[in-house]
Amino acid sequence: MILADVDLRARIDAGDIVVDPLDDYDTQIQPASIDLRLANKFRAYRLPHVPCIDARDPKSLEPYTEMIEIAPNEGFVLQPGEFVLGATLERVKVPADLVARVEGRSSIGRLAVVVHATAGFIDPGFEGQITLELSNLGRCAVKLHPGMRISQIVFHQLTRAAERPYGPGRGSKYQGQMGPVASRIGQDRDK
Repeated sequence: MILADVDLRARIDAGDIVVDPLDDYDTQIQPASIDLRLANKFRAYRLPHVPCIDARDPKSLEPYTEMIEIAPNEGFVLQPGEFVLGATLERVKVPADLVARVEGRSSIGRLAVVVHATAGFIDPGFEGQITLELSNLGRCAVKLHPGMRISQIVFHQLTRAAERPYGPGRGSKYQGQMGPVASRIGQDRDK
């Protein structure tokens, strides 16, 4: 079951769902989702001379990314075929009885920009800014602006609250993340 606007507002007002800052209820709360805005930091990959990224060696990734921070009145130009990590301006907290999904907004998709490659699922208990996997699938560069509504979050009701939600008790590696966070796959226990 997907939460409707009236349920979203009630859960936000009760403090169960946190979307902070949520500056404009009327604009950001949609019939069945909440629009999230783009922050001003991006993590770009500098990979032209890298033979490969080793998913089991986190140190293989660190030297090949750079954090780019743009002024609020500037834009970030996403080139055709380019992949960068961005983040939502809002910090989100998902209660233990809900799960969330981040989806691209139709208006952004129609510019050939996708906001996540595979990681649109947000576990019960997650708290932090959401890292966006931004790709330009088109043939023309697209300028993205901090503060623009770039994605939407949809909340789904679980059959019951998660017994072991995402967070410190599980050693969740992205809990509390701020800004675009690169892969932490090297911390996986299944090596």
